[in-house]
Amino acid sequence: MRLSTDDLYLLGQCAISAAMQAGQLIAKSAHTAVVVNSKDGGASLAARVVTEIDHLSQEIILQTLRPICARYDLALLSEESPDDGARLQHDYFWCIDPLDGTLPFIEGVPGYSVSIALVSRAGEALIGVVYDPLTHTLYRAIKGQGAWQNQHAFKPAPPAQVVTFITDKSFAQDPLYHATQAALQHIAVELGYAGAKLRLQGGAALNACQALTEAPACYFKFPKPDNGGGSVWDYAATACLFQEAGAPVSDIRGNVLVLNPNGSTFMNHCGVLYGSDQAVVERIIGLYQQLRQG
Repeated sequence: MRLSTDDLYLLGQCAISAAMQAGQLIAKSAHTAVVVNSKDGGASLAARVVTEIDHLSQEIILQTLRPICARYDLALLSEESPDDGARLQHDYFWCIDPLDGTLPFIEGVPGYSVSIALVSRAGEALIGVVYDPLTHTLYRAIKGQGAWQNQHAFKPAPPAQVVTFITDKSFAQDPLYHATQAALQHIAVELGYAGAKLRLQGGAALNACQALTEAPACYFKFPKPDNGGGSVWDYAATACLFQEAGAPVSDIRGNVLVLNPNGSTFMNHCGVLYGSDQAVVERIIGLYQQLRQG
Protein backbone atom coordinates (compact mmCIF):
# COMPACT_ATOMS: atom_id res chain seq x y z
CA MET A 1 0.00 0.00 0.00
CA ARG A 2 1.30 3.46 -0.90
CA LEU A 3 0.30 6.41 1.27
CA SER A 4 -0.72 9.60 -0.53
CA THR A 5 0.10 13.14 0.53
CA ASP A 6 -3.42 13.43 1.97
CA ASP A 7 -3.00 10.13 3.83
CA LEU A 8 0.22 11.33 5.41
CA TYR A 9 -1.38 14.62 6.44
CA LEU A 10 -4.29 12.82 8.11
CA LEU A 11 -1.97 10.38 9.88
CA GLY A 12 0.19 13.28 10.97
CA GLN A 13 -2.80 14.97 12.57
CA CYS A 14 -3.60 11.75 14.43
CA ALA A 15 -0.03 11.55 15.71
CA ILE A 16 -0.14 15.19 16.87
CA SER A 17 -3.42 14.60 18.71
CA ALA A 18 -2.05 11.47 20.40
CA ALA A 19 1.19 13.16 21.42
CA MET A 20 -0.52 16.22 22.88
CA GLN A 21 -3.06 14.15 24.82
CA ALA A 22 -0.25 12.06 26.28
CA GLY A 23 1.71 15.23 26.97
CA GLN A 24 -1.14 16.65 29.03
CA LEU A 25 -1.06 13.56 31.26
CA ILE A 26 2.72 13.81 31.63
CA ALA A 27 2.55 17.52 32.48
CA LYS A 28 -0.06 16.89 35.18
CA SER A 29 2.10 14.13 36.66
CA ALA A 30 5.40 16.01 36.53
CA HIS A 31 5.30 17.22 40.13
CA THR A 32 3.71 14.20 41.76
CA ALA A 33 5.42 11.18 43.29
CA VAL A 34 5.58 8.23 40.92
CA VAL A 35 6.64 4.64 41.51
CA VAL A 36 9.84 3.84 39.64
CA ASN A 37 10.33 0.29 38.41
CA SER A 38 13.05 -1.40 36.41
CA LYS A 39 12.77 -3.30 33.14
CA ASP A 40 14.98 -5.20 30.74
CA GLY A 41 16.73 -2.68 28.57
CA GLY A 42 20.11 -1.34 27.67
CA ALA A 43 23.15 -1.07 29.90
CA SER A 44 22.46 2.49 31.10
CA LEU A 45 20.15 3.46 33.96
CA ALA A 46 18.10 5.62 31.59
CA ALA A 47 17.25 2.53 29.51
CA ARG A 48 16.11 0.49 32.52
CA VAL A 49 13.77 2.81 34.42
CA VAL A 50 10.03 2.88 33.81
CA THR A 51 7.06 4.43 35.62
CA GLU A 52 3.30 4.08 35.53
CA ILE A 53 3.26 7.35 33.54
CA ASP A 54 5.16 5.63 30.71
CA HIS A 55 2.43 2.99 30.54
CA LEU A 56 -0.48 5.41 30.91
CA SER A 57 0.97 7.68 28.22
CA GLN A 58 1.34 4.70 25.91
CA GLU A 59 -2.28 3.67 26.42
CA ILE A 60 -3.52 7.18 25.61
CA ILE A 61 -1.49 7.14 22.40
CA LEU A 62 -2.64 3.67 21.39
CA GLN A 63 -6.30 4.55 22.00
CA THR A 64 -5.92 7.30 19.41
CA LEU A 65 -3.82 5.40 16.88
CA ARG A 66 -5.33 1.89 16.94
CA PRO A 67 -8.47 2.82 14.94
CA ILE A 68 -6.39 4.38 12.15
CA CYS A 69 -4.14 1.30 12.12
CA ALA A 70 -7.02 -0.87 10.94
CA ARG A 71 -7.94 1.58 8.20
CA TYR A 72 -4.42 1.81 6.77
CA ASP A 73 -3.09 -1.64 7.79
CA LEU A 74 -0.37 -0.18 10.02
CA ALA A 75 1.70 -2.09 12.55
CA LEU A 76 2.64 -0.78 15.99
CA LEU A 77 5.98 -0.64 17.79
CA SER A 78 5.96 1.05 21.19
CA GLU A 79 8.63 1.09 23.87
CA GLU A 80 6.53 -0.33 26.69
CA SER A 81 5.10 -3.25 24.67
CA PRO A 82 6.89 -6.32 23.29
CA ASP A 83 8.09 -6.11 19.69
CA ASP A 84 5.76 -8.56 17.93
CA GLY A 85 7.65 -8.35 14.64
CA ALA A 86 4.67 -6.91 12.75
CA ARG A 87 6.83 -3.95 11.73
CA LEU A 88 8.72 -6.32 9.45
CA GLN A 89 5.53 -7.59 7.78
CA HIS A 90 3.51 -4.40 7.17
CA ASP A 91 4.32 -1.59 4.75
CA TYR A 92 4.32 0.98 7.56
CA PHE A 93 4.33 1.05 11.36
CA TRP A 94 3.88 3.55 14.16
CA CYS A 95 7.08 3.91 16.18
CA ILE A 96 6.23 5.27 19.63
CA ASP A 97 8.13 6.45 22.68
CA PRO A 98 5.35 7.41 25.10
CA LEU A 99 7.77 9.11 27.50
CA ASP A 100 11.18 9.72 26.02
CA GLY A 101 13.55 10.76 28.80
CA THR A 102 11.98 8.86 31.69
CA LEU A 103 15.07 9.53 33.81
CA PRO A 104 14.86 13.34 33.47
CA PHE A 105 11.13 13.05 34.21
CA ILE A 106 11.87 11.15 37.43
CA GLU A 107 14.58 13.65 38.36
CA GLY A 108 12.26 16.60 37.70
CA VAL A 109 14.53 18.23 35.13
CA PRO A 110 13.81 19.20 31.49
CA GLY A 111 14.47 16.74 28.69
CA TYR A 112 11.41 14.50 28.52
CA SER A 113 8.89 14.39 25.70
CA VAL A 114 6.46 12.30 23.67
CA SER A 115 7.83 10.98 20.39
CA ILE A 116 5.75 9.39 17.61
CA ALA A 117 6.84 8.49 14.08
CA LEU A 118 5.43 6.64 11.10
CA VAL A 119 8.14 4.47 9.55
CA SER A 120 8.16 2.46 6.33
CA ARG A 121 9.17 -1.20 6.26
CA ALA A 122 12.35 -0.05 4.52
CA GLY A 123 13.22 1.95 7.63
CA GLU A 124 12.46 5.51 6.48
CA ALA A 125 10.61 7.91 8.79
CA LEU A 126 7.68 9.55 6.93
CA ILE A 127 6.08 11.37 9.87
CA GLY A 128 7.77 12.73 12.98
CA VAL A 129 6.09 14.32 16.00
CA VAL A 130 7.83 15.36 19.21
CA TYR A 131 5.93 17.16 21.95
CA ASP A 132 7.63 18.79 24.93
CA PRO A 133 4.99 18.93 27.69
CA LEU A 134 7.14 21.18 29.86
CA THR A 135 7.38 24.06 27.37
CA HIS A 136 4.31 23.08 25.28
CA THR A 137 6.51 22.97 22.17
CA LEU A 138 5.42 20.81 19.25
CA TYR A 139 7.93 19.73 16.63
CA ARG A 140 6.43 18.01 13.60
CA ALA A 141 7.39 16.96 10.11
CA ILE A 142 5.95 15.01 7.19
CA LYS A 143 8.04 13.77 4.29
CA GLY A 144 7.83 16.30 1.48
CA GLN A 145 5.75 18.73 3.55
CA GLY A 146 8.38 20.47 5.66
CA ALA A 147 9.25 20.75 9.33
CA TRP A 148 7.41 22.90 11.86
CA GLN A 149 7.94 24.20 15.36
CA ASN A 150 4.56 25.00 16.87
CA GLN A 151 2.69 27.01 14.22
CA HIS A 152 5.73 28.19 12.28
CA ALA A 153 7.77 26.57 9.54
CA PHE A 154 11.06 25.59 11.09
CA LYS A 155 13.87 28.10 10.73
CA PRO A 156 17.27 27.33 12.31
CA ALA A 157 18.46 29.79 14.92
CA PRO A 158 21.21 32.28 13.95
CA PRO A 159 24.62 30.71 14.65
CA ALA A 160 26.12 31.35 18.07
CA GLN A 161 29.82 31.83 18.82
CA VAL A 162 30.18 28.49 20.60
CA VAL A 163 29.43 25.03 19.22
CA THR A 164 27.14 22.98 21.47
CA PHE A 165 27.75 19.24 21.54
CA ILE A 166 25.06 17.13 23.17
CA THR A 167 25.07 13.52 24.28
CA ASP A 168 23.62 11.36 27.05
CA LYS A 169 24.68 11.33 30.70
CA SER A 170 26.03 7.81 30.40
CA PHE A 171 28.81 9.10 28.13
CA ALA A 172 30.65 10.33 31.24
CA GLN A 173 31.56 6.67 31.91
CA ASP A 174 32.63 5.98 28.32
CA PRO A 175 36.35 5.24 27.84
CA LEU A 176 36.37 7.80 25.03
CA TYR A 177 34.88 10.60 27.15
CA HIS A 178 38.01 12.58 28.07
CA ALA A 179 39.63 12.29 24.64
CA THR A 180 36.36 13.40 23.03
CA GLN A 181 35.94 16.36 25.36
CA ALA A 182 39.39 17.71 24.46
CA ALA A 183 38.91 17.08 20.73
CA LEU A 184 35.62 18.99 20.60
CA GLN A 185 37.36 22.20 21.57
CA HIS A 186 39.81 21.77 18.69
CA ILE A 187 36.96 21.04 16.27
CA ALA A 188 35.13 24.22 17.27
CA VAL A 189 38.23 26.39 16.80
CA GLU A 190 39.01 24.76 13.44
CA LEU A 191 35.51 25.68 12.30
CA GLY A 192 36.03 29.31 13.31
CA TYR A 193 34.10 29.38 16.58
CA ALA A 194 35.25 30.66 19.97
CA GLY A 195 34.98 27.26 21.58
CA ALA A 196 32.78 24.30 22.42
CA LYS A 197 30.56 23.18 25.25
CA LEU A 198 29.60 19.56 25.90
CA ARG A 199 26.25 18.91 27.55
CA LEU A 200 25.36 15.53 29.00
CA GLN A 201 21.60 15.29 29.24
CA GLY A 202 18.53 13.31 28.15
CA GLY A 203 16.34 12.24 26.52
CA ALA A 204 17.14 11.54 22.95
CA ALA A 205 14.27 13.30 21.16
CA LEU A 206 14.75 16.72 22.72
CA ASN A 207 18.53 16.33 22.52
CA ALA A 208 18.16 16.06 18.76
CA CYS A 209 15.68 18.96 18.60
CA GLN A 210 18.13 21.17 20.47
CA ALA A 211 20.78 20.40 17.85
CA LEU A 212 18.44 22.24 15.44
CA THR A 213 17.32 25.08 17.69
CA GLU A 214 20.74 25.93 19.17
CA ALA A 215 22.94 26.07 16.06
CA PRO A 216 25.77 25.42 15.65
CA ALA A 217 25.16 22.17 17.50
CA CYS A 218 25.44 18.43 17.27
CA TYR A 219 23.87 15.47 19.08
CA PHE A 220 25.89 12.28 18.89
CA LYS A 221 26.06 8.80 20.35
CA PHE A 222 29.05 6.57 19.68
CA PRO A 223 28.53 2.85 19.04
CA LYS A 224 29.18 0.52 21.94
CA PRO A 225 29.27 -3.27 22.43
CA ASP A 226 26.56 -3.41 25.10
CA ASN A 227 22.88 -3.53 24.20
CA GLY A 228 21.41 -0.06 24.28
CA GLY A 229 22.50 3.10 22.53
CA GLY A 230 18.86 4.02 22.28
CA SER A 231 16.24 2.22 20.21
CA VAL A 232 14.50 3.09 16.97
CA TRP A 233 11.66 4.86 18.82
CA ASP A 234 14.24 7.28 20.29
CA TYR A 235 15.30 8.50 16.86
CA ALA A 236 12.57 7.90 14.27
CA ALA A 237 10.56 11.10 14.80
CA THR A 238 13.58 13.39 14.92
CA ALA A 239 15.12 11.72 11.85
CA CYS A 240 12.07 12.87 9.89
CA LEU A 241 12.28 16.34 11.43
CA PHE A 242 15.93 16.73 10.42
CA GLN A 243 15.38 15.44 6.90
CA GLU A 244 12.58 17.92 6.32
CA ALA A 245 14.56 20.76 7.91
CA GLY A 246 17.44 20.01 5.52
CA ALA A 247 19.80 19.13 8.36
CA PRO A 248 22.09 16.08 8.41
CA VAL A 249 21.12 12.94 10.33
CA SER A 250 22.93 9.62 10.05
CA ASP A 251 24.68 6.90 11.98
CA ILE A 252 28.10 7.80 13.41
CA ARG A 253 29.85 6.78 10.19
CA GLY A 254 27.66 9.00 8.00
CA ASN A 255 25.47 6.19 6.69
CA VAL A 256 21.68 6.37 6.39
CA LEU A 257 19.99 5.73 9.73
CA VAL A 258 17.95 2.55 9.18
CA LEU A 259 14.96 2.66 11.52
CA ASN A 260 13.55 -0.84 11.04
CA PRO A 261 16.39 -3.28 11.73
CA ASN A 262 15.70 -6.99 11.60
CA GLY A 263 16.19 -8.36 15.09
CA SER A 264 16.89 -6.04 18.00
CA THR A 265 15.54 -2.48 18.04
CA PHE A 266 18.71 -1.26 19.79
CA MET A 267 20.98 1.12 17.88
CA ASN A 268 24.23 0.56 19.82
CA HIS A 269 25.86 -1.11 16.80
CA CYS A 270 25.80 2.04 14.65
CA GLY A 271 25.45 5.10 16.91
CA VAL A 272 23.61 8.24 15.83
CA LEU A 273 24.61 11.68 14.62
CA TYR A 274 22.41 14.78 14.26
CA GLY A 275 23.87 18.15 13.30
CA SER A 276 22.80 21.68 12.55
CA ASP A 277 25.13 21.71 9.55
CA GLN A 278 27.28 19.37 7.50
CA ALA A 279 30.63 20.82 8.60
CA VAL A 280 30.07 19.94 12.26
CA VAL A 281 28.81 16.47 11.36
CA GLU A 282 31.82 15.69 9.16
CA ARG A 283 34.18 16.61 12.00
CA ILE A 284 32.43 14.22 14.40
CA ILE A 285 32.56 11.40 11.82
CA GLY A 286 36.30 12.04 11.47
CA LEU A 287 36.78 12.25 15.24
CA TYR A 288 35.13 8.89 15.80
CA GLN A 289 37.34 7.29 13.15
CA GLN A 290 40.45 8.76 14.82
CA LEU A 291 39.40 7.59 18.28
CA ARG A 292 38.80 4.07 17.01
CA GLN A 293 42.23 3.94 15.40
CA GLY A 294 43.86 5.35 18.52
